[in-house]
Amino acid sequence: MRDMNAVVGSHDILLVTLDTLRYDVAAELVEAGRLPTLARVLPGGRWERRHSPGSFTYAAHAAMLAGFLPTPAEPGPHPRPFAAVFPGSETTASGTWVFDAPDLPAGLAAAGYHTVCVGGVGFFNKLTPLGSALPGLFAESHWEPEFGVTSEHSLERQIDRAERALRDVERPVFLLLNVSALHQPNWFHLPGATREHGDTRESHAAALEYVDRHIGRLFALMTRRRPCFAIVCSDHGTAYGEDGHTGHRIGHEVVWTVPYAEFVLDHAPRATPTGEREPGDGA
Repeated sequence: MRDMNAVVGSHDILLVTLDTLRYDVAAELVEAGRLPTLARVLPGGRWERRHSPGSFTYAAHAAMLAGFLPTPAEPGPHPRPFAAVFPGSETTASGTWVFDAPDLPAGLAAAGYHTVCVGGVGFFNKLTPLGSALPGLFAESHWEPEFGVTSEHSLERQIDRAERALRDVERPVFLLLNVSALHQPNWFHLPGATREHGDTRESHAAALEYVDRHIGRLFALMTRRRPCFAIVCSDHGTAYGEDGHTGHRIGHEVVWTVPYAEFVLDHAPRATPTGEREPGDGA
């Protein structure tokens, strides 16, 4: 386990939640060479198989933002990177960064981080009290219809917004970006598909390929100021007809089993038009 006490304060922190991404689809695509951008950053070029702390977006994110990230699928206990002060915790180890706050954004804010949320699915849309609960944990939060599940260019627009949000921030940043592209409807990501074809496991896979084509820009954005500790994972999976089930918020293997990865993105200063590093960029 990485010593998170050495990471917090020296690194930006990125949490990308690939909403509804199934482990089996994610594993198949990376093994088939269809996720070249993600394959370059995944440890060993593979996803880790984990179990979600919740079967739908709100439950899973509430848990993750309290420090309960997806749990390794093999028997534990498994030490956690982040943990709130909690007497008797069996997954708080010497390398765990412990915060005295009810949630991770508040804990990181107390440690000097600027916390930013760029939402995707409806639980982040801030249109209702429920849709404001998760974004309300952050100092700064953003959602627009173009970030949502019906947008064919959702991730591109989300990264545009993240870039503007971070442009003038000098202190360490904790960014949550909830990727909506995998969530239904996703049929429009599959070439040749129409609304009448509906959402399928194949269009789910095509949506992940769309994400892979654009997520490299997010990684580059997060390395402009300092190294970045990144977690890229699904919050839960979703069913496409398995055992008669469609969707999630059910106790099924394809819902509980999710892909997970954590890694460090090294600092890569942005070049000026002359090829020199920008003023203030460290070596």
